Amino acid sequence: MPDSTILHPTSQSFDAEVLGSDLPVLVDFWAPWCPPCQMLKPIVASLAPEYAGRARIAMVNVDDQPELAERFGVQSIPALMIVKGGEVVDAFVGAMPKPALTAKLDAALR
Repeated sequence: MPDSTILHPTSQSFDAEVLGSDLPVLVDFWAPWCPPCQMLKPIVASLAPEYAGRARIAMVNVDDQPELAERFGVQSIPALMIVKGGEVVDAFVGAMPKPALTAKLDAALR
């Protein structure tokens, strides 16, 4: 069953939901007070149905989950990473247009 829902992992569920995922996961570290994060949020959210069954999308609010931000060395937001097979295979900082984001996700699917 394709899953087009967006994950909202916590420090307790991150390992199971993201690192343990059988599909690659795009993780967006964001905060409500961050204007570039707010610009990127609808773009990231739109990827969930487009990549259903091929990849999963996770959003981590760094204010709510500071342990996760610290664990992954997030110093600037928005910070995004792609996790595949329990490993971070790509990481990037800053808002980007949807074509650039899909290109990075597509590369991780190969």
